[in-house]
Amino acid sequence: MSDRRVVVTGMGLITPLGETVDVFWDNLLAGKSGIAPVTSFDVSDFNVRIGGECSDFKVENYIDRRKGNKLDRSTQFALAAAQEAMRMSGLDLGAEDTTRIGVIIGSGIGGISEMESQHNRLLNRGPTKVSPFTIPRLMLNATAAWISIEYGLRGLSSSIATACASATHAMGDAFHTIRRDEADVMIAGGTEAALTTLGLSAFASMKALSTRNDDPKHASRPFDRDRDGFVMGEGAGILIFEELNHAKARGADILCEVGGFGSSSDASHITQPSESGEGAATAMRRTLASASVNPDQIDYINAHGTATSLGDIAETMAVKSTFGSHAHKLCISSTKSSIGHLLGASGGVEMVASIMALRQGVAPPTINLNHPGEGCDLDYVPNTPRDCRITTVIKNSFGFGGHNACILIRRLE
Repeated sequence: MSDRRVVVTGMGLITPLGETVDVFWDNLLAGKSGIAPVTSFDVSDFNVRIGGECSDFKVENYIDRRKGNKLDRSTQFALAAAQEAMRMSGLDLGAEDTTRIGVIIGSGIGGISEMESQHNRLLNRGPTKVSPFTIPRLMLNATAAWISIEYGLRGLSSSIATACASATHAMGDAFHTIRRDEADVMIAGGTEAALTTLGLSAFASMKALSTRNDDPKHASRPFDRDRDGFVMGEGAGILIFEELNHAKARGADILCEVGGFGSSSDASHITQPSESGEGAATAMRRTLASASVNPDQIDYINAHGTATSLGDIAETMAVKSTFGSHAHKLCISSTKSSIGHLLGASGGVEMVASIMALRQGVAPPTINLNHPGEGCDLDYVPNTPRDCRITTVIKNSFGFGGHNACILIRRLE
């Protein structure tokens, strides 16, 4: 039933800039950076020693410690973020048909910390000492499963892995699930906890990461001439998607409408984006068509904006190709400048930022943007937030493998 409309009624997150929506948003607008030296493991031998850690996160603040010990850190993040999202939504599960409520969570890597710790145990202590909880902790679908278990949700429970587009693909699937009348409510978003010894060293070996170790606050520099790679972060962003009439019937506070979704594949290279941005442009055009929106109706784009030399230019070219002359009238910003790149979780956290921008009429800044790089000539809202009229927003996410996903939100009319 394509006439079913989808809205957002709750959101929650765990990030390097805060563990509630309000704290995160206030810090984002203040231009603060969550990038710092990595402290969770010894990085003295690493050539990259910085990241966006959720250093204040304590699982016992959200989950019984005994249960928390059964979970990988990525699942802990998601369950914590889901708590805030559920509280905000005001859903009374006792009054709901839980077969009509589902969960779709994205993650690029899943339980990598569990893989590392159990592999070390295998090598150092032998195969009989590997934990029986290893597979339940590391499997990518564990997060969706645990959220379903936590709330007794018996609808669709699924997982998405499209690298850095994972959370946005998960939200797109949730949107379509409700539109098809297969659910009334979906919990969707992404989580990632890949800031580990293997995760950091593997991305560093690709030369994908910033090596600005002596100046971490200024290391994440999307669209800037002096960018030298992305900064790894961790966290989760979880949202409650709901069918409009269902939300109205229970008197929910509706945050925004989800108007459309589009995706595509570059089909060109496993790690590098299409140089022309053609794949990203296709996803944006499909998103506009899905929402029956003209290009000049978009006010703000929350960019993928990783601070890689190829990615920033490809996204800029894609925006120009999609929006024509209107591209130069758009406000565009990358919140990765403040929190780093949360990989598969990034789309969920950045969706929260996009909704806050829409509701408050403020475009968050791209910090550390002092000298726009060659080919980066759009309005990326440098360094200072900007009051502006925002009624319709596109959120971009692009991942290794050439996966492109875009989602559109707007004020509910």
